[in-house]
Amino acid sequence: MTTSTTSNPRDKALLLHSLHTPGRPLALANGWDVASARIIEEAGAAAVATTSCGVAWSLGYADGDRLPRELALALIGRIASAVGVPVSADIESGFGEGAAGVADTVRGVLAAGAVGINIEDSLVDRPAQLRDLAEQAERIAAARRVADEADVPLFVNARTDVYLRGIGEPEERLGAALERAAAFIEAGASGIFVPGVTDLAVVAQLAKNISVPLNILTGPGGPSVAELAAAGVARVSIGGRMAEAAYGVVRQEVREFLTDGTCTPAVDGLGYGDLQALFTS
Repeated sequence: MTTSTTSNPRDKALLLHSLHTPGRPLALANGWDVASARIIEEAGAAAVATTSCGVAWSLGYADGDRLPRELALALIGRIASAVGVPVSADIESGFGEGAAGVADTVRGVLAAGAVGINIEDSLVDRPAQLRDLAEQAERIAAARRVADEADVPLFVNARTDVYLRGIGEPEERLGAALERAAAFIEAGASGIFVPGVTDLAVVAQLAKNISVPLNILTGPGGPSVAELAAAGVARVSIGGRMAEAAYGVVRQEVREFLTDGTCTPAVDGLGYGDLQALFTS
């Protein structure tokens, strides 16, 4: 069903690490179900990441720590078993109240076959928008301990939402992001993810002052992979953009069908045979 150079989790994790090269970034597309992951792999992607919002929506939940852990892990396992390339799982803020909860989640991620995680410091629907720095570092350290115990060099992509949430005054955000990045790296982060930044000068400052691979989020109207590569970025992702586009096509076509009784393709869709081939080849 899939082709893979290795099925060993340790080797897959090492491969994922090796794909993060400043100046030659990993273009990491984000899937939300098995079909989207297979399409991403078929297109030639070196790895697949999940998108927390797309996964949550596909399973009937809003994004933002509302999806039950067991459903997220089951979906991660289905994707990891369906593709041959390394999989990085978006675990939102960890699917657990304390560091022990994060540890349990990471054990589940490793059991599911993923070899990377994305863990954020945002707090949903709480007065403080970001988790306390020391507490977040403890959560990252718990993830690293679990991976070390399993002898899998899990790629821990530690996300800070200083820019995404607009924390503090604009001139303070670079320093705040770098402070959090340093604490996360000390706790065991393999990479740092700073979504919400599109200014290439700021991106370059982040890349220069962060000692591990930098991940930047882009999308329509945002910097290209080549532009981000020139700024020193090692990983570029598009988050929930493809899930949003797919559901946008559904809405456009169904509205036309129910209103006019016609079905004009919004995009050139994959044919039945092409989709079947993803699961029978």
